[in-house]
This record gives sequence, C-alpha cells and structure tokens, in this order.
Amino acid sequence: MSANGSTGPGLVFRVLDALDAPHTGRILRLRLQSGEAPSIKSLRNAELRATGPEGESCRLRVLGFALFGGKPSDDRLARTGRIDVHIEEIDGGPIGLRWEVTPS
Repeated sequence: MSANGSTGPGLVFRVLDALDAPHTGRILRLRLQSGEAPSIKSLRNAELRATGPEGESCRLRVLGFALFGGKPSDDRLARTGRIDVHIEEIDGGPIGLRWEVTPS
C-alpha cells in the first residue's frame, strides 16, 4: 500500500530522531515539514521514501506507531505535526537525522 492516495501533494516529514527498535526495524520520530497532515490510517503499512542530506535514498514501510509519545491520532498529528513510527527499511539505509521522508 502506498501513501499516495490519501496524502496531499508536497507532503514532507523531517527525521528528528532515529532509534533501533527493540526486536526488529527502527523507530523514527518525524516532524511534518510541509503539506497537510495525513491520516494515521493512510500511514499504516504505507511505503515511503527517505532521502538523506547527501542525496542517499531508502525505501521504507511503516509497520506501526511507537506509543512512548502518546497514542497517535489524526488530531494530535494535525495539532503538533509530530509522529513516531516503527519502520522496516526495504532497501538502502540506515535512515538518520535530517533525512526527509515523502510518499513513494
């Protein structure tokens, strides 16, 4: 599933923090940089593309959401512009700070 259908044009998230998840994958703390906040439902299982500051690229799949910042909701994402996602890097990586995440 791709996030293209339910996200607006120009959607860009910036990676604020990247951590290894306890069992598998990684946790990314994202901040909405531009575009309209997508719904949580549209992000679940979405395939996204991350681009590094030096031009490197990585495809990723959202596995779920980290709860240590509170339960994710559409209202919270629209209000704060921040979300913590549990991801799997499909190719490329590892994703780090200052990377930009966009719909693939």
